[in-house]
Amino acid sequence: MKSLFRFSMLLVMLLFAVVAEAQQQNYREMHKVKKGETLFGIARRYEITVDQLIKANPDMNAVGYELKKGDYIFIPYPDGQKPEATQKPAASQKAKDDKTVRVGIMLPLHNVDGDGRRMIEYYRGFLMGCDELKKAGQNVEVMAWNVPIDANISQTLAKEGADRCDVIFGPLYSAQVAPLAAFAKQHGIKMVIPFSITGNEVEKNPNVFQVYQSPQFFAQQTVKYFIERFQGSHVVVVDCNDAKSDKGVFTMALRMALAEKGMTCSITNLSNSGEYFSKAFSRQKPNVVVLNTGRSPELNTVIAKLDQLKMDQPGVKISLFGYTDWLMYAKYNLDKFCKYDTYIPTHFYYNPLSSSTQAFEREYRLKFDQSLMDYQPRFAITGHDHALFFIRGISKKGRQFLGTEADSNVLQTQLHFKKAGSQAAGMQNVALSFVHYNTNHSISIINY
Repeated sequence: MKSLFRFSMLLVMLLFAVVAEAQQQNYREMHKVKKGETLFGIARRYEITVDQLIKANPDMNAVGYELKKGDYIFIPYPDGQKPEATQKPAASQKAKDDKTVRVGIMLPLHNVDGDGRRMIEYYRGFLMGCDELKKAGQNVEVMAWNVPIDANISQTLAKEGADRCDVIFGPLYSAQVAPLAAFAKQHGIKMVIPFSITGNEVEKNPNVFQVYQSPQFFAQQTVKYFIERFQGSHVVVVDCNDAKSDKGVFTMALRMALAEKGMTCSITNLSNSGEYFSKAFSRQKPNVVVLNTGRSPELNTVIAKLDQLKMDQPGVKISLFGYTDWLMYAKYNLDKFCKYDTYIPTHFYYNPLSSSTQAFEREYRLKFDQSLMDYQPRFAITGHDHALFFIRGISKKGRQFLGTEADSNVLQTQLHFKKAGSQAAGMQNVALSFVHYNTNHSISIINY
C-alpha cells in the first residue's frame, strides 16, 4: 500500500509540510544558511525579493540581526504562486484515499522564538513517526499550519483542507483552544491538545484528547498510587522553606490521604539540626521522604542530611519520593538516587540508554544535522510517540478510537486515555509512571 504525504515545506532531508499562515504568507521551503551566504544571494537563488524574504522571517527586522551559518530561514512562495498542498483534491481522489488518515498540525512552526523552535522539533519527530507508519503500509496525509501566539486561529480554520482532517494536533496557546475545539466538534474531527493549556474544554467536548495533565490531576493520580505502593511505611515530609514552590498541591493532598488511610506521617524542616531532623524518622517502619519543593539545592541539602542520618543510624530504612523535575538532575545524582531507593512520578521518561531511543536520535541527527534540544521531555520523541499512537489508533478504529489501550512501544511518552467526566466529555490522558532507581543501580519503570 503506497503512503501519501502532502507537504508544502521541505525541511533538510525529511519531507516537512507546512501550509503556513504567519503574516498570511505561504512557505515552500526552509533553507539552512551556508558560510558566506547573503540575503541577496539567497533571495536570487529562490527567485524572490529580499523584502519577501524578510517578510517571511520577521526576526530579520531585529536590531543587530546577522545571518549566520547554520540558521534556518523560511523561503516564501513568489507572489501569485499557490502551493499545491492548499488545492482541494478532486472527489475521485478523496474517495480513492478513503483509508488515508488525514492529519492537521496547528502549532507555532517558526524560527522566531523558543516556542516555535520547540514545535519545529516536535513536528520533525512527528514526521519521523509518519515515516515509520509509511514503511508499514499506512497511508497518511499531513497538512500543517503555522499558528503563532498572535494568530487568529479562526482564519486558519477557514482555509481549504482543515475540515478534511481526521485529527488535528494543537494548539499550543490556551486562547486558541475553544475555537479549534468548536471546529473539531462541528466537523467530527478528533483534536489532540499535546501540551500544557488552561481551561476545561476536555470536560465538555467529546472530540478532545488532552495529553497534558494539570498539576491538580497529576497530584491526585500520584497520591493514589503512592498510597498503594507504600502501605505500611512511615512518611516524612520535609518543609524546605521554598515560598515559591508549587509542590504544596501534592504534599497537602498526600497528608490528607495518609490521615484517611491511617498511615503515619511526620513533618520536619530543612533547617533543623541533625538531631531534630532524625527524630522525624521511624526505627520500626520503612521511611519515605517527601520534599515540598522540586528544587535541586534543597534536594542536595536533604540528601546530605540523610547521609549523616545513615552514618549515625545505619539500620534506618529510607526511600526518597520526588518530582518529575528530578529527572533533570538524575545524571548528576544517579548514585544518590539509587542509594536512597528513589521513586519519581512522571507521565514520560526519556531513557538515553535505550537502544530504541539511541537509534531515533542517530536518525534525527542524520536527517537534520543537529541533535535534539536538551529539554525534558524531548520534543521530537514526543511528536514521534503521538504520531504512532493516534494515527495507528484512528487507522484501526476510525471515529470509534478513544485511546483507552496503552501503547507499550512508545519511546518516551506514556498515553492511556479515559473519559474526563460524563459521556459529553472528551478523553484525558491518565497514564502515570514511577521511575524507580533501585539500590542495585538498575532503573525500572512502574506503569499505571
